[in-house]
Amino acid sequence: MENRVAIVGAGMSGLLACRYTLEKGFQPVVFEAQAGIGGLWAQTIESTKLQNDKEAYQFSDFPWPSSVQVFPSNTEVMDYFESYAQHFGIFPYIKFKSKVISIDYVGESDEELQRWDLWGGTGKPFGSKGKWHLIVEHTEKFSTEEYQFEFVILCIGRFSGLPNIPEFHPQYGPEVYTGVDYPCTMIQRSTQWMFPTGYIWGMNLAFLYFNRFAELLVHKPGETFLQSILASLLSPLRWGVSKFVESYLRWKLPLKKYGMIPKHSFLQGVSSCQILMLPENFYGKVEEGSIILMKSQSVGFCREGLIIDEEVEPLKTDLVILATGYKGDEKLKNMFHSPTFQNWIMGSPTSTVPLYRQIIHPRIPQLAIIGFSESFSNIYTSEIRCQWLAHFLNRTFELPSITAMEREVTMWENYMKRYAGGLYRRSCIGALHTWYNVQLCRDIGCKLRRKKGLFAELFEPHGPTDYVGLEPQ
Repeated sequence: MENRVAIVGAGMSGLLACRYTLEKGFQPVVFEAQAGIGGLWAQTIESTKLQNDKEAYQFSDFPWPSSVQVFPSNTEVMDYFESYAQHFGIFPYIKFKSKVISIDYVGESDEELQRWDLWGGTGKPFGSKGKWHLIVEHTEKFSTEEYQFEFVILCIGRFSGLPNIPEFHPQYGPEVYTGVDYPCTMIQRSTQWMFPTGYIWGMNLAFLYFNRFAELLVHKPGETFLQSILASLLSPLRWGVSKFVESYLRWKLPLKKYGMIPKHSFLQGVSSCQILMLPENFYGKVEEGSIILMKSQSVGFCREGLIIDEEVEPLKTDLVILATGYKGDEKLKNMFHSPTFQNWIMGSPTSTVPLYRQIIHPRIPQLAIIGFSESFSNIYTSEIRCQWLAHFLNRTFELPSITAMEREVTMWENYMKRYAGGLYRRSCIGALHTWYNVQLCRDIGCKLRRKKGLFAELFEPHGPTDYVGLEPQ
């Protein structure tokens, strides 16, 4: 029987999923709601630039053109994606303007699923009598069709699709606003650690946080007793590195002057993927008055603009941009027709989406999710996940029991809660991505050391080119 694979989304993760399933002999169908590839990048304004430098944000075996600047623009990123899709023959497998509005697993009852000890009943990607039914809306044809697949890969991301619109009191919503012209005022409830460059006191931030040595300083999911002892002994160094970074940012930027010092540590920020690069000359604009910084816990609309906290006078403005994020968890939940699967994918009220290896839900069969959990170079982590998934689909390895997978999920959740603190609720492996990569490489059976020499392996940051073409030894 043909093992049909559906991929939902033709953003960066969808392109990678298509490329690596094709390599293993599958004939995937990619459903993309928009008229072109690129996902979130296709929806950003042209002035948007990567926060990563191009060496950190690239496909492992498809380098950027030498003419591209260090921090590529929106247009350059889209051209890069287009070139990648052309080079690996991905376009013929994409159905554009085809929005998947519902997926439903048919053929196995909830009672049968609950009795399974192994994922899908067998621990293998195929073999169950169940199939996924996809309801797809073809917007160009004004029609809706149902498709059947043995396996589904969701690459829908978490930063698009379902905006997180704040709730406003009656008569204080956007409908009452008309607007006037004033300087740009940036209002936020909390502040994050932001960088003018990727260097701290002349040292690349990657050497402080994104290598194996840095990961020795933190307690890791599944660590040995000796690794746990070492992390405890090195905890003063862990604290010192965080303060080292914070001291630089306090010195380099007028954070205290403008009330922009975060209440959380830098370690918590990096452990929750909530650090960011500042736009060019950001504080220069603040100093000259063209950007005004404010903090507020509540905002409402009035005819002239915004009502800030208990201020008597409104903040007059011409345009309001709600940069309040997206409801990624809820968007993912809404993909499923089954209430049982909706409950499973949401996890508990105190946890995020529970995924084994940040890819597979232990109790939802024949389905994988790529691109939901974050790192500091999502193209890099999505690619290694797609390689892992392609090997799994090709039966290079099998999954452990459902109980073992759930135990692993809990260990990663506890790690995130421990180091993210109050910022937890985002699936982030940013401060532990090399340790995470080791788990995927061990599953595949490829070599765990990815660099030449022990010193390089321990102290140099790991990046996309270290994980080209993962194959069992």
